[in-house]
Amino acid sequence: MSKFGELVDLKVPVLLDFYTEGNTVSVSMNPVLRDVAAALGDKAKVIKIDIDKNAQLAEALRVKALPTLMIYKRGEMKWRQSGEQDAPTLIGLLKEYV
Repeated sequence: MSKFGELVDLKVPVLLDFYTEGNTVSVSMNPVLRDVAAALGDKAKVIKIDIDKNAQLAEALRVKALPTLMIYKRGEMKWRQSGEQDAPTLIGLLKEYV
């Protein structure tokens, strides 16, 4: 989990998307996350985390529903929501922490 600490301990906001390939809502979020990443460029980071490959991390963060989205900045969780979100909402949220 030390790698996780490095991922979220950045000066820019980090949007984490916890997903699985078998979850249709998670898969439908892919174009939304691409749009968010393109809109914010280097002002934020978007990272997808497959809970099948990172079960221990998902359990530690109590990820129960998919997709679960979190925003971290400088190692601190700023926002968390489960379920589908749209790009304008996510972009707006990330801009609050830029």
